[in-house]
Amino acid sequence: MVVYDRAEPGTRLADDDRVTVIVNTRTPGLAGARNTGILEMDTDLVAFCDDDDEWLPRKIELQMRAALAMRDWFPVVSCRLIAQSPTTSRVLPPVPYQPPQPVADFLFCRTSLGDPGGVIQSSTLLAPRELLLAVPFESGLPMHQDWDWLIRVASHKGVGLSMLRQPLSIWRVEETRATVGRGPDWKFSLSWIRRLRTLISPRAFSWFVAIQCVWRAQASHAGLLGRFAILCAFFFEGAPEPRSFFSFLIFALIPTHARQSLTGILRKLRHDSCSGATGLQLVSARDPLAPILRKSSV
Repeated sequence: MVVYDRAEPGTRLADDDRVTVIVNTRTPGLAGARNTGILEMDTDLVAFCDDDDEWLPRKIELQMRAALAMRDWFPVVSCRLIAQSPTTSRVLPPVPYQPPQPVADFLFCRTSLGDPGGVIQSSTLLAPRELLLAVPFESGLPMHQDWDWLIRVASHKGVGLSMLRQPLSIWRVEETRATVGRGPDWKFSLSWIRRLRTLISPRAFSWFVAIQCVWRAQASHAGLLGRFAILCAFFFEGAPEPRSFFSFLIFALIPTHARQSLTGILRKLRHDSCSGATGLQLVSARDPLAPILRKSSV
């Protein structure tokens, strides 16, 4: 099924009996398109593929096997991916997610400056339709949509998340293309993570502020009051640690282009030193009182 939302100029809809094309009737954007598709599906499991991404052979087969092997009422299965840009290609995340690690800690906490964090991208996900109807994607978010859904859905008892070690999806990253998700709206990012504050650990909160809010404030030339607000959030609303504070300083003091160059060097050094041991290679805390989701009797 293809959900038609807002197409690029010159886009043509394929005339293929194997493909069902529907128009997004809900809120425009990713969340509305996904929720529209979920409503129209008549399958037990749903997988997503954004229009510029690609699934590798056996992705759905292997993920369905993993879902059937899980004992959770609502199994959510991801996989590693190949992040392709015009200049490089690499397998992400470097270390797959393993339960029972809190999802937000996996997504945001870093081990080094060159660590990209725990990547879980929408085109890697397979989840029960019943779960997606109970916890839909949040409409109206200009960015952080995937993180938002993952954190909210993982807060419910009965939901399990697993990640296959195999890279089974290709995520195309255009390094120079401006997107909303790369925009400098630090106020939205800070407001968004505050709304999810009760669902994530204080440690993950500080890490998010350090790696997402600081560079956006720098890019938007935020004033002293804005930077002070971010600093206070980092220290007093979360649980900073030496590595997250170091990252905070890096994002605050080093210009974006210089930081990206340094990060690229560190990633290359990391690859050269440990790719043979890990198999990675360049290829070109849930709330104990969380609500329980139960399967319907229908």
